[in-house]
Amino acid sequence: MKLSTKGRYAVMAMADLADAAEAGPVTLSDIASRQSISLSYLEQLFAKLRRADIVSSVRGPGGGYRLSRTASEIRISDIILAVDEPLRATRCSEAKGCLSDGRRCITHDLWDELGRHIYLYLSSVTLDDVLERRLFGSANGATGRLKPAGSNATHAAE
Repeated sequence: MKLSTKGRYAVMAMADLADAAEAGPVTLSDIASRQSISLSYLEQLFAKLRRADIVSSVRGPGGGYRLSRTASEIRISDIILAVDEPLRATRCSEAKGCLSDGRRCITHDLWDELGRHIYLYLSSVTLDDVLERRLFGSANGATGRLKPAGSNATHAAE
């Protein structure tokens, strides 16, 4: 499963905001330049984040955005869901199955369960965890090599 730019950019922008917020409200143009994200795209994302009460805006000179709660209270899943990013790994819609005749594909349950695991993981990580680089289950030690069950051969992980 690949998370779209909408979800990734929202998390990047929120991490930037949280990191810079101690100095006061942060402008979207500052975030846009630091993260190389289009200002108009950030405006769309922050409108959704504001409606979800994850950020609040400050008007006037010295205005910008600030977190509505502490970084330790904002979960990554909250950010992604606020910008309408689905956390599904299946190709099914809620009303229709994967296949053209409306049935579920043979691997539907596999991808559905993967989506649940992704959601649970992103729900366990806060914005503060990202800033402090406290990521659970980090793959830093992974070798990138897997042995298939019942085989002595080693294959590169995808």
